[in-house]
Amino acid sequence: MEIFKIILFTDAGSAINNWAVFGFRVLLAVELFRVHGLKKFRGNNGKPEVVPNPLGLPQALNNLVATFSDTVVPALVILGIGTRLAILPTIGVTSIGYFVVHRDDPIAIRDVPYTYTVCFLFLLFMGPGSISADHYIYLNLFKN
Repeated sequence: MEIFKIILFTDAGSAINNWAVFGFRVLLAVELFRVHGLKKFRGNNGKPEVVPNPLGLPQALNNLVATFSDTVVPALVILGIGTRLAILPTIGVTSIGYFVVHRDDPIAIRDVPYTYTVCFLFLLFMGPGSISADHYIYLNLFKN
């Protein structure tokens, strides 16, 4: 039961901090979905997006992880549902983008996956704040 408390408990310490974390996570998730998630649905000029597969995973699995990371995860982050667990695939995808896919690209291209990775790592350690479903689940399950 302690692991659930660690995963779900989240409080940034004050109301203003919790609102700041809320705003940060919503804006981050909206941007991820808007820029990367929508490509999964409409592609580029009507053509499906080609998702890089630097690890040589089965293509269906690679596409599933990338699509989940850019479409479902942002919705979970906005709502604050299972935030710390939900963002793990996105951290994986963005860090692979930085360290593998774009390793030889100029820094101007590498900064996008780097920024996403750092922002999602911040949310992993900080949690979604008290304005989240995780916080209400924690209160109802572990606070009597």
